[in-house]
Amino acid sequence: VANEGGKHWTVNEVRALIHIWSDKNILQQLEGTVRNKRIFEQVAARLQKFGIDRDWKQCRTKYKNLKHEYKSIKSAQDSGSTSKSMKFFNELDAILGHCTMEQASKSDNDESERPSEWTEAKSEKDSLG
Repeated sequence: VANEGGKHWTVNEVRALIHIWSDKNILQQLEGTVRNKRIFEQVAARLQKFGIDRDWKQCRTKYKNLKHEYKSIKSAQDSGSTSKSMKFFNELDAILGHCTMEQASKSDNDESERPSEWTEAKSEKDSLG
């Protein structure tokens, strides 16, 4: 019972989840909210169209786990370690890596305080060269 989400996600299920997650609509909704049950209900409904039977809780758990794993590998890479990797890193990097940089460059955002990792991440990469 170690896997809280029920049966393991197959490669195709994870691909489909990432595909839906990368949708601009879904991304924008997930960006600014913590109470995201409604969003994951949409995600689950879209997975059903692919013939994948997952409820919103399973989708949210998988989303959180993927995001967490991605972030830990990303920070390991930023600190010079390349030993860690994960199956869907490139797909997630396209979504998450791109998002943070895109948000950092948006000047129409009236939040003057940005998380420091956005500005630091770029300069770290430049100095690693």
